[in-house]
Amino acid sequence: MAELSTIEIAKRVAEALGADRVREPAGLEARAARVIAEPANVDEVGELVRFCEAEKIALAPVGAARTLAEIRRAPAALGVSLGRIARIVAYEPDDMTAVAEAGITVAELNRVMAPSRQRLPVDPQNPALATIGALIAAHHAGPLRLSEGTVRDLVIGIDYVGHGGIVVRGGGRVVKNVAGYDLMKVMGGSFGTLGIITQAAFKVRPIPENYTLALAPYARIGDAFEGARELIEALPLAHLEILSPALAAPLDAPGRLLLAAGFSGNRAECDYQRAKISEKAGAAVIFRDGDGAIAAYERLRDFDLPRVALAAQVAVPPAELARFLSACGAIEFRAHAGSGVAQVFVAGELASDAGRDALARWRESARAARGNVRVLRAAPALRDSLAFFDTPGAGALKLMRRMKQAFDPAGVFNPGCFVGGL
Repeated sequence: MAELSTIEIAKRVAEALGADRVREPAGLEARAARVIAEPANVDEVGELVRFCEAEKIALAPVGAARTLAEIRRAPAALGVSLGRIARIVAYEPDDMTAVAEAGITVAELNRVMAPSRQRLPVDPQNPALATIGALIAAHHAGPLRLSEGTVRDLVIGIDYVGHGGIVVRGGGRVVKNVAGYDLMKVMGGSFGTLGIITQAAFKVRPIPENYTLALAPYARIGDAFEGARELIEALPLAHLEILSPALAAPLDAPGRLLLAAGFSGNRAECDYQRAKISEKAGAAVIFRDGDGAIAAYERLRDFDLPRVALAAQVAVPPAELARFLSACGAIEFRAHAGSGVAQVFVAGELASDAGRDALARWRESARAARGNVRVLRAAPALRDSLAFFDTPGAGALKLMRRMKQAFDPAGVFNPGCFVGGL
């Protein structure tokens, strides 16, 4: 898209914002953008947007670049890092609300709120790397989605820089707010294709007094999901996962499927849930408390597999998840058993044709269950041959194209990185 060279873009940004505001990409950023700009405030973000629209330059908002490095087929001309726009604007413990700029990480926001025994209860992988902007734009979520929902359930206000470099605001800083369009839902999961999120307001929640993790091994996938069904019907669990053998190994259960049920509350609540799980899961269940439970939960949240050829996220009705995973064959997975969401993996190496065939089977199985599949990661040899997003129906895609045109008439916001090539 860009007509200017990389050198000329860097020069123009330096002239507009200062030499200290532009740099070469580092690490994963190199797969997301050719030049990185670091605006120090929202006005400078607006200036960058106006420059890119005038010159027809593709720009992409960049956090840690973990998602963009995978879903961009080629680097955008300009990456906009909000690492300098990373303040906590307001925090009201009594109201249980927080307002933060997009460059701050989830871990840092939670660190500031910890003395008040509060947190933003969204648990993306490695929260020390997950910025607030990326959390919303890529709709990251982890095991706590079962009890706490996802970020879209917690955002009550949002600011973003859109067409013309104009700051657009939706929602507000109080929980009971019905002002304007629900731009929080629109920007959530938009992957930077509609504008650059600069600030968000959240509901926050108390940190539970106690947390315990129950681990139970299973030999067959059907039995594991039946055990999960019984637990979720009986107890208000914090999270409930089923792990394939390779993912279970770091939790000391190699070679077997593992059910991991987390529960929290005061001591009486935890004792009750512990007894119920022992009753239903039998003698094989192991309980971890205190620091051991938190360490195991963090391994569950932050898991990663080396040498992944293909990774995807599936979303189907919860009752269909076991059937979907069984139909996929010999894969590794982490299943959020109560939510109908799972991450599935093929480790090692995979030929291009085999990768396309595997993804086609996953999508066929998901569609049969009224669900969808999104590619999370693919080996370099596979990336160019795969569609990272499912294709929706013609009516839905038409509506998405109209929204893209309305929000981004110049077509500069992270083009080609969404459903249908938007």
